[in-house]
Amino acid sequence: MTREPSDEDKAIADVIERLQARFPQTAEIEIDGAVRDAQRSFERARVRDFVPVLVEREARARIERPVH
Repeated sequence: MTREPSDEDKAIADVIERLQARFPQTAEIEIDGAVRDAQRSFERARVRDFVPVLVEREARARIERPVH
């Protein structure tokens, strides 16, 4: 049994694509990791409408200022 992707899943996939286009020098696995980490920080959000926007902002900040 497979699950249909939700609108949020599709929006997160779009976020990954935009970040890959914006940061072509960054490995795709790093971008995916930044997005997934950011997404986890909003797991318990009750209102889901703005989660993709917030995930994109947080992931972009992580990519622009990596912690070593």
